[in-house]
Amino acid sequence: MNRKLTLEVKIGSLTLKNPIMPASGAFGEDMENLFDFNLLGAIVPKSITKFPRGGNATPRVCETPAGMINSIGIQSKGLKYYLEHTIPSYRKYKTPLISSISAESVDEYAEMAEIIGKSNDISAIELNISCPNLKGDGKAFGMDPDLSYALIRKVREVTDKPLIAKLTPNVTSIQEISIACEKGGADGLNVANTILAMAIDVHTRKPKIGNIMGGISGPAIKPIIVRMIYQVHQASGLPIIGCGGVMTGEDAIEMILAGATAIQVGTASFVNPLAMIEILKEIEGYMNKYSICDINDLIGKVNISNQLTGC
Repeated sequence: MNRKLTLEVKIGSLTLKNPIMPASGAFGEDMENLFDFNLLGAIVPKSITKFPRGGNATPRVCETPAGMINSIGIQSKGLKYYLEHTIPSYRKYKTPLISSISAESVDEYAEMAEIIGKSNDISAIELNISCPNLKGDGKAFGMDPDLSYALIRKVREVTDKPLIAKLTPNVTSIQEISIACEKGGADGLNVANTILAMAIDVHTRKPKIGNIMGGISGPAIKPIIVRMIYQVHQASGLPIIGCGGVMTGEDAIEMILAGATAIQVGTASFVNPLAMIEILKEIEGYMNKYSICDINDLIGKVNISNQLTGC
């Protein structure tokens, strides 16, 4: 018997009608002829930078067992184009639009967030602090708790939009970074970006990625991300967006049980453009099967009880 299900979740003051959204860089306007974007919990276009960027050297993508490595390099048409073209193109949808931004300095993050935050079309801002600080030592902002705190704090001062910090998994303690972001004023945490990886063509003896190294995504990293979600959920009170290796509804449920409030889908959409819609239906099927009326009753329940909350 199908029951009335509650799939609504909250990230700070942002309410999503369901927990499924695309991962930045794995979604675009060209997918609108495949499914109705209004079915998603949120829309997250590719991360943007203040100025146009051409991206990294090719080849940028290669397949690996149970995953893929990419090194796109935040290819971007810049903030001006984003404001004038990208944002207006999503106005026809009721689904909340989350802007993902990447910058080269703390001040630039704040500047971009302040400008974007003035748009009534933007529901939240995802701060991609998991990409390299190009003006510093090449490390991601999100690898340093003090810098993460300072960055979030600075952005918090210039906008009241919900802020989501996109964390990097390439750290010793992701809990430490999550606590710093929470203290800085973040409303949610994205756990996490891709894991640094490398692949070599044994016949040419050359790296398969033009930038030598890139980020691995896909099913291969899911157990690592599930572990990190669990750790962050124990350390921080902020809502978590799980991201990394979700291919099915059961994958999404696994992350929710570990502590995720919402889920981003990336690599799965390259394999199957309808993946997000199918994952959402599979979540509903799981909830019906186990008499779960409210998706929120599953968040973080892996370590509390074997008893599932029914209707």
